[in-house]
Amino acid sequence: MVALSAIALSSAQDKLSAGQIVQLHTQALGGIEKVHALHSLVIRGIYHEPGEIPSSGSALIPHAYQAFLRPYYEVIGDPADKNPDIREGFDGSAWEYYGDPGIVVRTVGAAAAATRHASEFLRDSLLDCNLKGTRIWIEGTEKIADRNTYKLRVILADGFEKIIFLDAENFLIVAERKAAPIHAFGNAVTTETRFSDYRAESGVMMNHRTLETEIATGKVLSEFRTVAVEINTLNDPSIFSPAPYNRTPLQQLLEQLYMERTDPVSVMYSYR
Repeated sequence: MVALSAIALSSAQDKLSAGQIVQLHTQALGGIEKVHALHSLVIRGIYHEPGEIPSSGSALIPHAYQAFLRPYYEVIGDPADKNPDIREGFDGSAWEYYGDPGIVVRTVGAAAAATRHASEFLRDSLLDCNLKGTRIWIEGTEKIADRNTYKLRVILADGFEKIIFLDAENFLIVAERKAAPIHAFGNAVTTETRFSDYRAESGVMMNHRTLETEIATGKVLSEFRTVAVEINTLNDPSIFSPAPYNRTPLQQLLEQLYMERTDPVSVMYSYR
């Protein structure tokens, strides 16, 4: 396909509907049948925060783990690691585990929404958008990383909004912009995430490099590179929930206090 100039892209954009663009995107991934043939994904790779992955050193050892299981399960952190610093996931509700002091918190509000949104299979809000109640509008065109793109405003069923940029030549996702907290105890940060290095996995195109930056400062927040993808190897949803463990009295207290976080009178009563 010949790359589109800015004028040609504007003309083409007038002729394509949002639905047609989403259809072209689905076809570019490999087609809906191949996408639906994927039931689980395990993605292993290299993650670095803050900043980009260094060019040498221990940071290049693959250690990151993220898994998905339809219809909505997701976990970050290898379940085989019995002593992780942090794990998080979605098993119908969002949770985070902190190795120090050794507690699990079921998040709510914006923090829970960030985890819930990350659980989208293939991390793609455009797929099956009608079934998921997602609304999409074309908001013109924009150049991202030297690529002409379609700018799509996407509103998920829970009202969360983000902007997705689709390559006007190959219809793969180039970037997305959103505002969300990084973890349960953080403020919302407006970021742009760029996706590159697409490769076919079981006939479905998946990006193998993700770079997230803070729009206000241009600061690189994190980088992820995929090293290996395991497809349809998971069936047990239990790995997407916090691992059972015996809590000390202090850990039990901390978890109970967090559960009462919207009721400060109750929190202070228990604390005293």
